[in-house]
Amino acid sequence: QVQLVESGGGLVQAGGPLGLSCAASGSIGSTSAMGWYRQAPGKQRELVAIIDSGGSTNYADSVKGRATISRDNVKNTVYLQMNSLKPEDTAVYYCNADVLQYGRRGYWTYWGQGTQVTVSS
Repeated sequence: QVQLVESGGGLVQAGGPLGLSCAASGSIGSTSAMGWYRQAPGKQRELVAIIDSGGSTNYADSVKGRATISRDNVKNTVYLQMNSLKPEDTAVYYCNADVLQYGRRGYWTYWGQGTQVTVSS
């Protein structure tokens, strides 16, 4: 079994920074893509940023220039740093990871439980 646990988030002032981390644990052989998604009330979950095992990244247009995703492959941890936060960044932020487990074929996608980020204006 694999667990993803997010930390960080909470109440942040507009214009301020945000730091999130997500650690994957369990029977992990390797991870490929790791990413951050968010879901605002009444909206669909959307991609924020994604990073592959080689470090290549992709960002949503709404956060380009304000967000940096990184990862530690030894710790199976993915990070998200955002600056210049806006009220529209308010959402529940979820991490996910594509994991190859010991004794199991193929990569399986796992999700964290989500962490609330609220940006006050």
